[in-house]
Formats: sequence, C-alpha cells, structure tokens
Amino acid sequence: MGGMAEWWSIEVFHGEIQAASRWKDSYASALTESAVTTGAVDWAWIEHRHGVVFEVCFPDDAQWEAFRALPVVRAALDAVPDPVNGLLVYRGRGGGSGARSPRRPRPTAGAGAVELPEPSSERVLDLTAVTAAEVSRDLAGVAPGRVRERPGAVPGGVRESAAGSPDLTAAPGPARDLCPAV
Repeated sequence: MGGMAEWWSIEVFHGEIQAASRWKDSYASALTESAVTTGAVDWAWIEHRHGVVFEVCFPDDAQWEAFRALPVVRAALDAVPDPVNGLLVYRGRGGGSGARSPRRPRPTAGAGAVELPEPSSERVLDLTAVTAAEVSRDLAGVAPGRVRERPGAVPGGVRESAAGSPDLTAAPGPARDLCPAV
C-alpha cells in the first residue's frame, strides 16, 4: 500500500480456562517491543468485557508483515486462551468493521438491561439438632405437608393429627426420627 500509515488490530477473546487479560499480561511487553523495533509509529492496548485488543499502526504493509512474521508474535498468537474462536487479526482499529477509530460500547437493549432479582434464601430446618417444641414453632409458617414416622423409629415419635398435619407437641421421641412423606 505505502504512503499512508495503517492501523492493524489483534483481538483476543476470553477462553473457558484463561482470561484474555492474563494473556495480555504475559505477552504485552514482547508484542509492544516487537512492534516498535519493526517500525510501529503508534500502538494501544484496549481491554473490553470480551477480551483485549492490541492496536498497532505501521507506516506500510511491509512493516506489518515483518512484525507478523516474527517468532515471538507467532508464539503469542498461538498461545491465545481460545485458539479456535478467540483470535481476530484485521486491518483497522477496535472492531471488525475496519473503522479508523475504536468502537465504543453500546448500552444493552431489551431484557439484558433489566436487573435480575436476588435469589431468595431457602429455609432449611435441621431436625436433628432441635426439640419437638422448636420444630413445631419453626413449622408454624411452613405450608402444610405430611410428616410421618420413619419405619423402625423410636415409639412415641411424631404422630399425624386428624387434620393431616404433624402433631409435634405430643412427640416425646427424638426429632431425628422424622422423615417427610413421599
């Protein structure tokens, strides 16, 4: 091409095991030094939510090709976190469109912009560490269900009332002999 300086971008995306920022930490100085020694007139590192971009400007295509042919550059590109889908090398800055200025993040549209509700805490009763009176008090706010005595339980365990709900106040046996009805 000659004459006019051209920007080139090396975009690296996060992998399942390694973040692209860790790759950048490992190879940034080697790539930057290699770019400068082969004639780069400007460069920039950009981190975004999907990975990192190394933008580099060379006066002509021959210097870019010399940079790309360096063993250290080839080794860095071979070591990206996702070697199959995690590397883009293209002319231009900050996006696959070849724009001469970096792309800017856009606000998320649609349901992706809505804040998700916090998960509600699940109420768990430890029936092995409490008395029957404590279980009765804790079960007062729980939806009615059936609790039955486990086969082989100590006699006098939890009995079912006429209404079908557990009668825990008359249970002299240990609470650990309870099991939910299936």
